[in-house]
Order: sequence, then structure tokens, then C-alpha cells
Amino acid sequence: MTDIVPIRRALISVSDKSGLVPFAEALTARGVEILSTGGSAQVLREAGVAVTEVSAHTGFPEILDGRVKTLVPQIHGGILGRRDSAEHVAQMQAHGIAPIDLVVVNLYPFESTVARGATDEECIENIDIGGPALIRAAAKNHDFVAVLTEPAQYVTLLADFAAHGGTHHELRRHLASEAYARTSAYDAAIAAWFAERRGDDFPERLTLSGALRQTLRYGENPHQRAAFYVTGARPGVATATQVQGKELSYNNLNDTDAAFECAAEFEAPTVAIIKHANPCGVASASSLSEAWDHALRCDPVSAYGGIVAVNRTLDAAAAEKIAGIFTEVIIAPDADDAAKAILARRKNLRLLLTGGLPDPAAPGLTFRSVAGGFLAQTRDAGRIVPAELKVVTQRAPTEAELADLVFAFRVCKHVKSNAIVYAKSGSTVGIGAGQMSRVDSARIAAWKSAEAAKAAGLAEPLAKGSVVASDAFFPFADGLEAAVAAGATAVIQPGGSIRDSEVIAAADSAGIAMVLTGVRHFRH
Repeated sequence: MTDIVPIRRALISVSDKSGLVPFAEALTARGVEILSTGGSAQVLREAGVAVTEVSAHTGFPEILDGRVKTLVPQIHGGILGRRDSAEHVAQMQAHGIAPIDLVVVNLYPFESTVARGATDEECIENIDIGGPALIRAAAKNHDFVAVLTEPAQYVTLLADFAAHGGTHHELRRHLASEAYARTSAYDAAIAAWFAERRGDDFPERLTLSGALRQTLRYGENPHQRAAFYVTGARPGVATATQVQGKELSYNNLNDTDAAFECAAEFEAPTVAIIKHANPCGVASASSLSEAWDHALRCDPVSAYGGIVAVNRTLDAAAAEKIAGIFTEVIIAPDADDAAKAILARRKNLRLLLTGGLPDPAAPGLTFRSVAGGFLAQTRDAGRIVPAELKVVTQRAPTEAELADLVFAFRVCKHVKSNAIVYAKSGSTVGIGAGQMSRVDSARIAAWKSAEAAKAAGLAEPLAKGSVVASDAFFPFADGLEAAVAAGATAVIQPGGSIRDSEVIAAADSAGIAMVLTGVRHFRH
């Protein structure tokens, strides 16, 4: 292995031709011979760059509609031969194989072809074979060969070439690492496509791949390291443009994702305020400004320093109100110019615009690491509608109660278990989250409702006359009784407890309505 390796011959075969011509011009200016294939050779030739077709170099034409063009010994021998092995050098000379010192390949655009909904035939034709083989061969022999897989790497390579008259071993090793990561991600995308075509959510081998968006200052705590990787096009924090504000932290990103997924559940203008991945206020109304007022009223203390998500283009009226308290992040599909101008006065407030909303019913997998592996499950895409609810009490809910029950249960889906949500008139009025006992969650939510009422100067707790949602069944009647004591008039819960009859009897005794969903929304 030599620390600095000159570049005398380069092989270029790229799908993404951005920056290709100036890069190739810089190589030829330093005396590098360029071998190239098909479209890449044509682009270079039309730009006046001297280029040798691979077929002319190998004496073997491209065949099978271009499926075979570089899979020949003259190419792979030139890449894989060790320059420090007398035997390798002798064999290369005996077979007329010229060394290749630089491989520049980016792959057929399989991922983007799938993303635009192309036919199976077109997707298959965009599975690159020769490209990954070239990349892997060059990366394996990085002691002597440099490999580039992205146009963004051109500048780094040219800088190293200018500084050393060749490529430095440290750079070649770094490029090799990136090369294997790229082919791994490419193969993972292909495997995922085949699994999807088979309808197999959980194949025998599941490979995860993500592109580094940014290295974060730290993780959940300052002693933890963290980074943000993006994996797909689902609208949200991964697709967002940060318009202003400080760098996002690990906790910011986690909480912002939770907020946006919650706001996306609703059709009417909705505001969700999140603190530590739990909603502390959610409301739907005729405008975002009105929804903000109602969401904030639910728990104004916890909202301080929170994350705010909206499901509409953020307007000036709502922006003015949100900017009136300390807010860490605002995420929205878009924001008008007036809203941006208002928020610009808050230099540290982060504004994220996503260009769309995530589909709450969309399929997909979520993951959690455990010692020695990870858990995978389908996304909680469950959504209840009034027609699917089962009334189990003597009294059925009124039309207004029914609307609030559906609203409360959708919010409940985004609250850590055990979750209890009181709601009234399309707004949360009390939220109990993450308790080991469901009755404690009901009592905490009622207490928060009373505290919020005091802050608003109201005589009665906000939960008075509300409905209540539980993310899972009531194992005993005490949780329901706590909700009744708080002032709830109707309840929505999955059902399924061995004591359902006792809980239903307690509801009838209190004169409240109860509906069962048959759907549980645990969130751990």
C-alpha cells in the first residue's frame, strides 16, 4: 500500500451528471485518461472533453440493451489488481489490462423511480448491476484506487489531487467506507421494494438505511451523542425546511415529530402543543387563531417552552399569538409572508415548513432498539369513525358528545399510556399521560383541568360537561368513576376488559353515555 497514489486513468459511468463536465475537465487538465460509457461519454464528448469509450478500451461492445458494458476482465482487473503484487502486475501485463486509479460511479436512480410510482418493469430496469460491482471492487482495492459515488465528492477529490499530486490513503479509505454504505442502502431499497410487492411487512432479513441529515449537539442528555438520519419522503421533520431559529436538538426533533403527527389527525384548522412528546393542549376550530386560544387554555403552564404544530398554512393572526409565549419550535405545512415576518422577531424560535401533512392512515413501520436487536411494528394507523362505535349504555351520546368523543380518542392516540383525555367543543380540557395506573391518569387530567380553570378565572373546572377518552379499557370501575367525578358526561374506550359489565353498569348508574371502539391506542 502506498500513501499517495497518482491518478493516470479514471473510469466514469454516472447516472447523475451534475457537475460532471467541470470535474472531468479538471482531471484531463492534469493528464488523466478518461474511460467512459454510453450517456456519460456522450455528455463529455459534446463538452469537448477527451474520452475513450469503454467498449473501445476493452474490445467488447455493450450488449443486452446496456445491461452488460463494464462486467469484463479488462475493467475489473484494472480496478482490482494490486500494484504491490508482482504476480498481479505480471498477470495484468500478460492480458493487456491497464490499471484504473479512479472509479466515478453513481447508480441508476432506483429509489426515485420507485418514489414516482413507475411500473414494475421500469423499476427493475433501474436496478443497477455493473455500477455496484464497480463501486465494491474499487472500494475493496482502496489501497490503490479511489472511488466516488456522489457529485458532492468531486470537490474533495480534486482538492486532494491538487495538494498531493494523487489521492491520499486516508481519503481513499474514507471514500471506500462511503461507497459500501451507498451500495448497502441501494440494496436495502431494492429488497424493501420486493418485500412490498410480496406484501411482506416482516421479511426474513430487514435492512434499515438512512442518509445523515445532521450531527446533533447531543442526544436526550448532554452526555449522549446523536445524529439525525432521513429515510423517506413522509412529510414532517425529515422533509422540513428550517426557515429560522437555532439548531434543532434531539429532543426538539422528537417532540416536533410527535406534534405534527397529532395535528395531522384532524381536518379542521388544528393546533397541537406538545411538551416532552405528550400533548398538553390540542384544539380544532374555525381558524388557527381560535384553535390556539383553546389549545393553550388546556394547560398554559406546560405550554411554556413547548412545540407547536398546525395543520394549515400559518397565518399572521395565529403567528402573533404563538409568538406571545416562549415557544421552542413551530412546524406547519407552510406559512404566509406576514406570519414569517412576525416570527422573525423571535430570532431563536425555530420555524419548520414541511410542504405537506403526513397521512395518519398511511402504512409503514416504526422501530425501537432493544439489547441485541430491535422491535418493528406497523405504524398505528387506526382511525375510528362514528359509524364504527358501539353504544353499550342505556343512554346514547348526543351529536355534540359524539363529535367530541371522536376528537378525544384521536388525541388519545398521541398521548403516552396510560392516557386519559377530557375534551369539550373540539378542544382538550384535561390530559393525563404516562401513569402506571389509569385511575391516576384520570385524576391528574381532572386536576389539570381545575388548575387551567383557575388560571382562566373560571368558577368550574374545564372538564365539567366534557367527554373523556381512554386509550385502553378500564380494568376497574374506579377510573370511570374518577372521570364522572371530574364532570364527564360521556366516555369512549376500547372495551375488552373482563370487568366491562361492571364499568358499563357504573356508567349507567351515573347516567353517562359510553361507546366502545374495539381499537386500543397504547403509546409507550
